[in-house]
Formats: sequence, structure tokens, C-alpha cells
Amino acid sequence: MGYFRAFIKDSLRFDWRTGLALILIFGIPRFITVLHASKTGDYRFTSIIFVAMWILPFLLLTKLGRKEIGLKKPTGFIPLLWAFLVGGLVCLGVWLIGTWLYADTVQNWMVYISQSYQVPSGPSFEALKFQYFMVFATMGMLFSPIGEEFLYRGLIHRCFSEGLGDNKASLIDSLAFGVTHLAHFGILFIDGKWMFSWVPAFLWVLFMFSASRVFFMMKRKSYSLWGAVICHAGFNLAMTYFIFYYVF
Repeated sequence: MGYFRAFIKDSLRFDWRTGLALILIFGIPRFITVLHASKTGDYRFTSIIFVAMWILPFLLLTKLGRKEIGLKKPTGFIPLLWAFLVGGLVCLGVWLIGTWLYADTVQNWMVYISQSYQVPSGPSFEALKFQYFMVFATMGMLFSPIGEEFLYRGLIHRCFSEGLGDNKASLIDSLAFGVTHLAHFGILFIDGKWMFSWVPAFLWVLFMFSASRVFFMMKRKSYSLWGAVICHAGFNLAMTYFIFYYVF
């Protein structure tokens, strides 16, 4: 099958070796750049990695290969609408549990993540809150949902499903996704020092793993990778809303 472009078809195939290479090649730099952003608030390098994830299927795969990983027209609008709503509901659960367990402390994942947002404080922020919300929501619904779903639920998933089947492949890509998100929360930069918060970190990775499984289910329901992208976008929109209107 002509899944890979001519210049790479003799070097790559859908197998666990390619899947593991993709996890490491994108996961390690992304982990480092997110830790940097947590410290500085500068997400430029992370955004570059997300854009590289967008481009990768078009760089490596033929049209047939892109269809094979799920980059094809979904079955209709309704599955995408459900995917978006489900993503928001998953985030609502993550938010409620975090607030119930940790209130407004930095042990609450969304409180900690909010600290990396570069927004002004005081009356000037309140006057422009909606505008800032729209900017961050738009970025949150574009960069990571498209990039991460093309990579994790697309390329990486297809590599592992070749030998393991869809369900086991989803467990692997979801675990990789969850562990990568330790850079967003779990390894904390507080008062100029790095620390690791074991129990909240475990819960956060568990939630990100579970969210990934839901994204995969939405991909299957829509028969398209866009179902996963839209579900992820719904999750990120809800997260941005909770941060702007309940944390700040």
C-alpha cells in the first residue's frame, strides 16, 4: 500500500518502531518547551511544535495514507456536534474534581495552568476579559487539538494498531498523551523552584489519559480524525472558560 510518500516509503511504515519514534521525537521537545513556558509564559516554541504536528501527515503521507489515519470527511455534522459537547463535559468533570479537591490552590491543575497565561492584572484586565478570553480560546481550539490529534490519534495510533489493534493502540497513544501533559501540570514551578506534586500529578495524568480515550471514541463515532479534533477543541474551550471566569 502506498501510504508513505516516495522519498520516505523505504524507511518508514506503520509499526511500533515508527510509533515509538514519533512519541519521543515530538514528546521530548514538547515536554521541554512546555516546562519553559510554565516558567516564563512564553509558548512560542510550543506553538512551533504544534504546527509541525499539523504538517507531519501532509509531509510524510500520501492521500491514501492520510485517509488511513482518519484524515477524511466525517459522517456528518451531528457526530461533530456531539464530539464538541462531550469534550466540554469531560473538561467540566476535570474542573469540578480539581476544585472539590484543591479549591483555589496551585494543587488545582487549572489554577496552576492559569499562572502561565500572560494577561494583565487589575481593572485593565477586567475591562478586556472577554477579548483576552476569545484570543486564548481561539488559540486553544486550534493549535493543540489539531496538532495533537493528528499526531496521537492519527499517526501514532495507526502505527500501533497495525500489530495490536485499535483498542490497545488507543491505550498506548493515550498513555503517551497523558504523560506528556505532566509538563503542563505535575512538575510545578513555584516561587522560583521546581517541585513535583505526586497525587495531583497522578490524577492529572489519569484525567488526560481518560480524555484521550474519549477523543478516540469520538474519532470512531464520526469515522474521522476530525471527531477527535473537535472533541479536543471542546475540552480546551471549556478549560479556557473556567480559567478566565472562575480562576482569574
